[in-house]
Amino acid sequence: MPSVPRSRPSIAGTFPLLALAAALTIAGCATPPPADDPDAVADYKATNDPLEPTNRVFYAINNGLDTVLLRPLALGYRYVVPAPVRTGVHNVLANIGLPVQLANDMLEGKPHRAGDTTMRFLINTTAGGLGIFDVATKWGYPDHDADFGMTLALWGVPEGPFLFLPVLGPSDPRDAAGFGADILLDPFTWVGGNGTGWTAFHWSRYGLGAVDARERVLDALDEIKKTALDPYATFRSLYDQHRAQVIDTVRHDNRSTPPSWYPQPVPATGEPSDAH
Repeated sequence: MPSVPRSRPSIAGTFPLLALAAALTIAGCATPPPADDPDAVADYKATNDPLEPTNRVFYAINNGLDTVLLRPLALGYRYVVPAPVRTGVHNVLANIGLPVQLANDMLEGKPHRAGDTTMRFLINTTAGGLGIFDVATKWGYPDHDADFGMTLALWGVPEGPFLFLPVLGPSDPRDAAGFGADILLDPFTWVGGNGTGWTAFHWSRYGLGAVDARERVLDALDEIKKTALDPYATFRSLYDQHRAQVIDTVRHDNRSTPPSWYPQPVPATGEPSDAH
């Protein structure tokens, strides 16, 4: 889907939200269709949304918050901040998240992806001016998706039913657990203490992350809400498709060696090296 990259709230704020969502879903299950209607049963299983009544309530709440708060902030951000500056902000936020991405690359057993992530962090933090400029992509180290939800998928953990969580949006039990694990893996969760400067850094990071993510999907989400007969069902389908695609990509990325740390000589045959 045109997914919104999630900012990382504090541990104290995240797990109560997930616990509340889990408790509320108990009373909001969809009734399975009768067994003598195979088409309805097939559709029910395909949507994987037995908690649909509760999910739709949370979607309505989130949509209301987005309408009155997040979308206007994203529009103002786009209007006030020039595109090159917005790109730099996004690059810095992405660079700060690379330690978590690297941890998941290693947990997934993907050394080449881990090497790319390492080089991205080193290059963009130095030559890229603390991550403002994505020099690493130009130098042959592209970005990729990696989070603990994907790691759990590669470990064989089933996704479970579709969830639409308060604040966090489309998810499932596996990805919700992965989101919490990524917070624990984030070194910025543990370093810096509770001083005023670190508190300001964390809140700035979360706030900018949310606004940056929303701005980057403004047009796509507006189009879906404008044209889709059932936006909730559309978001559910797009989320499932997007997660399946990124998990399938990492599952089949079986390059077994890290990337080369230096330019490779051209082989004697004249053919380009495949070390990358």
